[in-house]
Amino acid sequence: MRAKFSQSFKIQAVEKVLSRSNGTTMSQVANDLQVSLSSLNKWIVQSREQALEPGTEVGLMSQSKEKRPQDWSLQERLQIIIQCDGLSDEEASSICREQGLHRHHLSQWKKDFTSSQVVQSPTEKAKLKALKNENKSLKREVHRKDKALAETAALLVLQKKVNAIWGNDEDNLQ
Repeated sequence: MRAKFSQSFKIQAVEKVLSRSNGTTMSQVANDLQVSLSSLNKWIVQSREQALEPGTEVGLMSQSKEKRPQDWSLQERLQIIIQCDGLSDEEASSICREQGLHRHHLSQWKKDFTSSQVVQSPTEKAKLKALKNENKSLKREVHRKDKALAETAALLVLQKKVNAIWGNDEDNLQ
């Protein structure tokens, strides 16, 4: 028998998928909700076409017009946190709805800013990775040059000892 899900359940399920953390997969969300993955995918497509719940403006944001909460830059996140700080719950929720956010996004972002584990944007992650790779290659090159320098120094010391023991070939020629 096929289960019937209410429109509000479908909307909440899609919102949960769209606002999931980086480590959570869609199949995990589907298992948590006891819904098939194909149904969840179908609901996401319907929400993008705004066919999931006709006639509601507050429902799901249009994917083409507004960005997802994960796509907000750190500066934009901080700006909206500052803007909503000190406002009543109703006023802050109103601002969040206008921006296509939920209050829990603001709380999570605020917690991220205060805990120093700020989520980085993909471009910042790529820059950091490039810098780490460059640092690693430079360390490798310095290590190689240190080894070569140590070898050269050892050869010079040995050459001096050989000359001290057996004399210099130039001394014998005179």
